[in-house]
Amino acid sequence: MALPRALLQYICGFVLLIASVNALKFDLTARGPNDKKTERCIRNFVAKDTLVVVTATVGGSKGDGMIVNMHILDNVGNEYGKPKDVVGEQRTVFTSHADAAFDVCFENVMTHSLNQFKPARMNNPNRHVELDIDIGADAKDWSAIQATEKLKPVETELRRIEESIADIVREMDYLRAREQKLRDTNESTNTRVKWFGIGTTMLLVALWGWQIMYLRAYFRSKHLI
Repeated sequence: MALPRALLQYICGFVLLIASVNALKFDLTARGPNDKKTERCIRNFVAKDTLVVVTATVGGSKGDGMIVNMHILDNVGNEYGKPKDVVGEQRTVFTSHADAAFDVCFENVMTHSLNQFKPARMNNPNRHVELDIDIGADAKDWSAIQATEKLKPVETELRRIEESIADIVREMDYLRAREQKLRDTNESTNTRVKWFGIGTTMLLVALWGWQIMYLRAYFRSKHLI
């Protein structure tokens, strides 16, 4: 039996809430100042004109011999932020310029040689990073919205779920349009390949006929036939 629409929306919102509470955590190993540049990047997709909040919490302290730099850009060349020497919480807010995937990249660079580190960190100089990316409805400050519009907690939660569902619908519409574009491209390519095959076959038949006529004329000129 099909579930009611309201129940489906509630389930989707609950799943989105669970997915959003877990931040990505990892250790970022430092590289030498003269080593090849290496970055650790986390990729996510975002639709055009969507609010995105990137919150990075970097451990360590300034002057500990390491510098963590961030770089946020999408795969069509738009750059959204490039914080340097990040320590503690770093929040970057932007609105996407295109339907594209964007990367949040980190690099950890040592400011001096490895033997100048404290003995406890000499073998593995690194910084701990905690990354949280909120997109669309999850990126809004719902506490401020609740206070501004004087909403009840239940009304605020329903509003958040409604906007989360709207984000899902917009993404599905984008995927549907993308699938339509890919299908049109595939059909156009198939048509071109078909006509290319027909043209190649006709050319080979014409070349075969010309060779027959040429050889017949040649043998006749030599009185061989």
